[in-house]
Amino acid sequence: MISRTSHLLLIGRAGLHRGRTAIVDSQGSFTYDDLLDASSRVAAVLLAGRETLEEERVAFLVTPAFPWVAVQWGIWRASGVAVPLPLNSPRAELEYFVEDTKASTLVFDALAEALLTPIAAARGMRALSCDQVLAGQAAELPDITSERRAMILYTSGTTSRPKGVVTTHANIAAQVMSLVGAWEWSADDRILLCLPLHHVHGIVNVVSCALWSGATCEMLPRFDANAVWDRIAGGRVTLFMAVPTVYVKLIAAWDQSSPERRAALSQACSKLRLMVSGSAALPVSTLERWKEISGHTLLERYGMTEIGMALSNPVRGERVPGSVGTPLPTVEVQLVGEDGRLVVPGTSGEIEVRGPSVFAEYWGKPDASRDAFRDGWFRTGDTAVVENGMYRILGRTNIDILKTGGHKVSALEIEEALRQHPAITECAVVGIPDPEWGERVAAAVVLKDGDALDLQSLRAWAKELLAPHKLPSRFLVLDELPRNAMGKTMKPAVSALFQAVLGNEPVA
Repeated sequence: MISRTSHLLLIGRAGLHRGRTAIVDSQGSFTYDDLLDASSRVAAVLLAGRETLEEERVAFLVTPAFPWVAVQWGIWRASGVAVPLPLNSPRAELEYFVEDTKASTLVFDALAEALLTPIAAARGMRALSCDQVLAGQAAELPDITSERRAMILYTSGTTSRPKGVVTTHANIAAQVMSLVGAWEWSADDRILLCLPLHHVHGIVNVVSCALWSGATCEMLPRFDANAVWDRIAGGRVTLFMAVPTVYVKLIAAWDQSSPERRAALSQACSKLRLMVSGSAALPVSTLERWKEISGHTLLERYGMTEIGMALSNPVRGERVPGSVGTPLPTVEVQLVGEDGRLVVPGTSGEIEVRGPSVFAEYWGKPDASRDAFRDGWFRTGDTAVVENGMYRILGRTNIDILKTGGHKVSALEIEEALRQHPAITECAVVGIPDPEWGERVAAAVVLKDGDALDLQSLRAWAKELLAPHKLPSRFLVLDELPRNAMGKTMKPAVSALFQAVLGNEPVA
């Protein structure tokens, strides 16, 4: 039955689509009625006779599938705060998330039971399996307002210890509504999920937008290039969203296929109405190669854990490679200088955002929450420039904007140029402290099999594309770049590799 929690916008809308298929996973198909029923049983078990969880944190580690959504919705319907935990995390990281949120309960599937049960036992926490919570009996559920805390997601931790980002039900609804309108979602859509479910990209952009719209979400337990291609080849998927590294792996799998399968996959791709890339910078070379294969110009957008999505290229109209478009509905964006004042048009500045989609607070960190805002605007820490009315991201202000010899340069711009070298498949540019130059430009690269490259040769080649002060003066060849679960390059780890390597002196 639907309890009073149905007035929560996302869950309430499920009642409009009862018999439609909501989720497809390895176990079968599940309707919106199935989801409402299962989540009400989860909520009842979590409540255990109490009237409300009163925003208690419930952490859960469940493989992407129907039970994941049922548990998340069940936590919400019991008035709890959902804390999705990342798959494949070491015990120490999971313990940090559990301790930081002061979670009262852990929910897990069979794959995570051996890892989480000792964590719960050591802290005297309630530990529940998916089977237990899904086997409950429906009960009267509490009334919940949209201002209640709904979820805590952790930042990537690329610049500091991960912080818990708190969003309310109203924040999540605003994030979803802006994307449903801008990306023209409908109940006829069918999207394939191959992203992890501990980030906004998978939780909001894919799953929540689909379920808001009455659409169907096919859920893979993890990314597998051939499995994704098989689902696309099935001909029913209408949308696909992924990170750049996923598209790189899909391209590699396509290249390894037979000519007949390539033709079939490309034809199947052409039938999708929209394909999106985000969570990390999309190399222009990847965008162009994907267009050759699929016929799609990937829609690039910009967002982060704290704000959901803020900028997007259009569904209809020109998509500019390297650009993340314009502000989404209800989102306000401005660029400011170091003094906090608006920059002159055409000048780079830090992105600031405000609107109903912006998060409520960093969990348990009032000072960090206060410092994250300036006059009501959230300070993203990302630098961008507006060119012909479209925003282009230059990188993280403190990581990707290098100060060398009195110049400010974008690491992302240098990376885009270096990727054009015929021997380079991937690269990451960081600034290494230097007493004379402030920072030296340091490039870590991954080479194509069988190729070789040294610093002098790279500089000689790159001088045709980059100004002298942008040329790398330190150089490192890696087997692979250090990345997090969403495919973002971990720049501090790259910097540490440079610091650890001996005999890699900068060029004068």
